[in-house]
Amino acid sequence: MADITAAMVKDLRETSGAGMMDCKKALNETNGDMEAAVDWLRTKGLAAAAKKSSRTAAEGLVGVAVSGTKGAAVEVNSETDFVAKNDQFQQFVRDVTQIALATGGDVDALKTQAMPSGKTVEEVLTNNVATIGENQSLRRSKTLEVTKGAVVPYVHNAAAPGLGKIGVLVALESDAADDVLQALGKQIAMHIAAAFPKALNESDLDEAEIERERAIATEKAADSGKPADIIAKMVEGGIAKYRKEHALVSQLFVMDGKTKISDVVAKAGKDAGAEIKLVDYVRFQLGEGIEKEASDFAAEVAAASGVPQAPQA
Repeated sequence: MADITAAMVKDLRETSGAGMMDCKKALNETNGDMEAAVDWLRTKGLAAAAKKSSRTAAEGLVGVAVSGTKGAAVEVNSETDFVAKNDQFQQFVRDVTQIALATGGDVDALKTQAMPSGKTVEEVLTNNVATIGENQSLRRSKTLEVTKGAVVPYVHNAAAPGLGKIGVLVALESDAADDVLQALGKQIAMHIAAAFPKALNESDLDEAEIERERAIATEKAADSGKPADIIAKMVEGGIAKYRKEHALVSQLFVMDGKTKISDVVAKAGKDAGAEIKLVDYVRFQLGEGIEKEASDFAAEVAAASGVPQAPQA
């Protein structure tokens, strides 16, 4: 049996929204496995379906940039939010985003590209760690491109132009006027930032995650005491709902809460007199999927300075 600490209970409570005692019981039932504990709570109807990945823990910045019909997004992580406000760090993210725009989104290849200083991205990043005094990493990068149309960028709560904690790119393929595509792209990007789709289409959703949802739905349905055929229908109905809620094109537009994104795009194309295709998107949320160890900042400062910390009462 794993030792269940107060910190583990606190983390699970923040992740799941369940009560303290329920969280403690879930951790005991799952031998301290946090992800399994979330699933256990959900099977009991005690937790929301929100994933830990939507609760950001790491700091840094997401950068987005567009040139013509191509766009790029990158995420660069740091240990604290103080670094994200540092001019040197912000300029680094801008430069790397522009390099990704020019050369492509493969992170390993991106690290070997030359910065304006002539040094490689990796060399400058290493230097920044030394001069700023905090660990940093180039975590991910992706580019989108269309043959005709527009790639539209959006940054939610921008810290500076093109930099923030959530960056979105929307790729629209069309002969429609650029102002039409920019307006539509921005609305869809704002929806993506808020609604957090997991894939463009239902068929693109991660099947492993679908099976995990199926297992949870099956266990919940089994507790209803209904016949097996009814349970099977309940499970499949739940999976169908999950697919619709997490695929971008079938999500309900956050602006009105009733129109599917696919219908929003179709109407915009009809109004413009030219078909518009939503072909891809990128949504980078800072720290998505990263868990950061809890730390005592005062203790860290005391340790770094060599000054002993006063004992707790």
